[in-house]
Amino acid sequence: MQSSLIGKIEKAHRYAGEPERISIHEFRATFHGGNGAYEVGYADGDGWRCTCNFFQTWSYCSHTMALEKLLTPMVPIGSPQLAPSGSAQE
Repeated sequence: MQSSLIGKIEKAHRYAGEPERISIHEFRATFHGGNGAYEVGYADGDGWRCTCNFFQTWSYCSHTMALEKLLTPMVPIGSPQLAPSGSAQE
């Protein structure tokens, strides 16, 4: 293996360990959920979108929250803050 390629691989591993260096501006994926496949996306200025029924009413859903968890800190959190377990708002 070429030494320059070894250096690039090492750099890629370092970058992968520092996700705060990356900002995602647009993202589109298919999420295979328990009740079907949904198109989920993110775009600067528009925020998250999902084709599931829950998202159409609430503007967030388990699919967008799961992707936020996976992609943080690369994508800003857009879901409403949920009340902590045991709070009066349950």
